[in-house]
Formats: sequence, C-alpha cells, structure tokens
Amino acid sequence: MPGTVSGRLTLGRDQRLLHGGQFARVKASGGRLVRGCLILNWLQTESDGPARLGVITSKRIGNAVKRNRARRLMREAYRLHQFELAHSVDLVLVARQSINEKEFVDVERVYLKLLREANLLKPDETVIGQ
Repeated sequence: MPGTVSGRLTLGRDQRLLHGGQFARVKASGGRLVRGCLILNWLQTESDGPARLGVITSKRIGNAVKRNRARRLMREAYRLHQFELAHSVDLVLVARQSINEKEFVDVERVYLKLLREANLLKPDETVIGQ
C-alpha cells in the first residue's frame, strides 16, 4: 500500500506536488471549493498512482511560524484520510487567514466537508472525524 512504512501513514515525495507547473495545472483545469479556513482545488488524474497533495500558505496568513503551522495542519488532515479518496487525484489546499484561529479538529472537519462536496470520497465509507 503506497504511503505506509512499517504500518505508519506517510506522505512521501511521490505523494506531493513539487513544481509550480503542477500547481498551476490543478488550479487552471480542476475544480475549486471554498469553505471556512480552506480552499480546495482538485484535478482527477488518469494514472493509477497515488493521490498527490500541494499546500499553499501566503504571507497573508502571518509570519513563518503561523504559515508552517497552517501547512502542518493541512498535510496532517490529508495524511490521515488519504486512503478514503475514491480515485487518483491531485489536490491543492490553500490556507485562508482564519486557519490561525483553528485547532486541528476544526481544519480536519472543513477538509472532510470539502472532499464530500467535491465527491472525492469513497462511497459508503464511514469517515472518521465527521
């Protein structure tokens, strides 16, 4: 199973969007939803490879400490629920300024709500954190 190392969930290099062109393609050609503290951009991929994640935190979020915390929160929400995605997809999560006031459970709840609205979750699966 991709993304697991000795029973742990991981977020390896093959599961991340790494180049600006990849982010631009998802934002230009994919879907977009805005809810609460997150913006979700997604693009379904043709490959059977793993889903990939990219995160964006602008300087509007705050200083480096706040931006790093926002990135950690978004990556962790993805990491915990990566195998609940229905198919291979490229995701770009963008933090909004309100993420500074949120705890992890709040960010996770918004993330799952966005995935449900975008129909990206496997059907008939109980999702933890609903």
